[in-house]
This record gives sequence, C-alpha cells and structure tokens, in this order.
Amino acid sequence: MADRSRNCFDAGNGVSPEYNMSHRYRGRAVIFNNKNFEHPHLKTRQGTDVDSAFLGRVLGQLGFKVKEYTDLCSHAIMKKINKVSGRDHSDCDCILIAILSHGKLGYIYAKDKDYPLESILNPFTAERCPTLAGKPKLFFIQACQGDLMDPGYHIQRPESSGHDNETFMSYRIPLPADFLIASATIPGYCSWRNTVDGSWFIQSLCKELGSFGKTRDLLTQLTFVAQRIAVNYESFHSFDSMQHQRKQISCTMSTLTRILFFRDKSNPSND
Repeated sequence: MADRSRNCFDAGNGVSPEYNMSHRYRGRAVIFNNKNFEHPHLKTRQGTDVDSAFLGRVLGQLGFKVKEYTDLCSHAIMKKINKVSGRDHSDCDCILIAILSHGKLGYIYAKDKDYPLESILNPFTAERCPTLAGKPKLFFIQACQGDLMDPGYHIQRPESSGHDNETFMSYRIPLPADFLIASATIPGYCSWRNTVDGSWFIQSLCKELGSFGKTRDLLTQLTFVAQRIAVNYESFHSFDSMQHQRKQISCTMSTLTRILFFRDKSNPSND
C-alpha cells in the first residue's frame, strides 16, 4: 500500500530501548494446563503436570503472581481470559499466559473442544486492554501445530564465536504491538512431550528462565531455548520408525518494541 503520509514524523524518538519493568508488580502469569479431554481421539497428556509445576515455580521466582487452571472447557478458559484482560494492570509490568494442551494449526484444545488461538490474543490488544498498552503481552504455547514430524538433518562443521574466552511521552502505537508468542514448534509440525519428564519446549524454557531469566533479555533466552530443543532432544521409538529419531524446533513471533528483562525488583511484593 502506498504511503502518502508526507507529514509523518519519528513518533518514537527518545523512547527507552528497554521496557519499563519497575512498576509495583511484575504482573500475572496464568497457566492453562489441559491434561484430560472428552474427545476420544485426544490422549491424556501424561507429563504435563511436571511442566506446569516447573513453569509455575520459575515464573514465581521471576516475580510473577502465578495462577494455574487445570482441564477447563473452552467457555471457562475464555471467561478466565476476559476476566484477566478486564483487570486494571496499571501497576503491573506485563501479562503472561501459558497454555499446555493438544493443538492443531491455529487452534488449541480445551477439555471439550478446540478454540482459536486468536481468541486468547485479541482481549489483550491496546484498544481492549488499555492498562497493558505499551507493555509486554507474553504467550507461551505448548501444543502441536500439525501432524508433520521433523526428521532432522545431520550437520558437521566447526563453530567459532569470534570472541575471546520518570519522563512521560504521548504517541500512537499499532494495536497488535508488544505481543510475543513463543510456540513449542513451527506451523504444521507436532511437538514432543516425555510422559515422565514433560515436554521438550517447556522443560527447555524453564531451564533457560531458571538459569538466565534475570540476566538475559527474553528474546535472547528464547533463541537459546530453540537451541536446547534442537540440539539436546531427539525422539526414541524403537517399535515405530515413523516416530523414531525425530527433531523439533520452537518458534517465536514477536511484535515487542523494546528489549525485555526480568531483573530483580527493589520491592518484590506481588500481592
């Protein structure tokens, strides 16, 4: 589309390169953990409770007020989402929503039926949730996005890093700005979960956040989450060659407009 806005100006000039994470509270982290399903073709997600517990613990250490919901139907999930988005987040740094479930491209499964991922995102736009405008809206999605399986590709090459061992502004932002969606896998592909140890994505995410959550920015951490999954994991199914030695890569979609750090707060209260 042609740009005829000749009088457009640099509205963001002088804006801080980092998000303001010095509000009174870090914010809420809501985990929707779906383990059991009414649909006969959807298997029980063994290992998801390990994921949920690990994620809740790590997010709590980063200052979030964590709330977990288990095996909700689609209507109940939307009711909770609308309740959270309708809150006053003026004193909060950000919002985080995590969904652990079965899925397919563009859809997540609740206990009773699927629902579009878009329905989880839309309530948090700046227009519908103004107290989160200009603040990070974070979504972690552990779910398949299809049925394809990645066979991987063997590479062998040397690697070298090349390195030795209070101001107020007013400006307009796009409605979908400041969103981050970190998904377990790329569109079209399935994601993997160990029935004892949990999913590759959530386990890698929690290990990264637990080790570097307060020192590395979030996008850098998610890059290393992808590395952990790609390098450290491979499926093992000795009796099913189609599922044996399969790989996975996580996927991050970001419209964040600043760098995001979860540094310690001077007053960590998060009542």
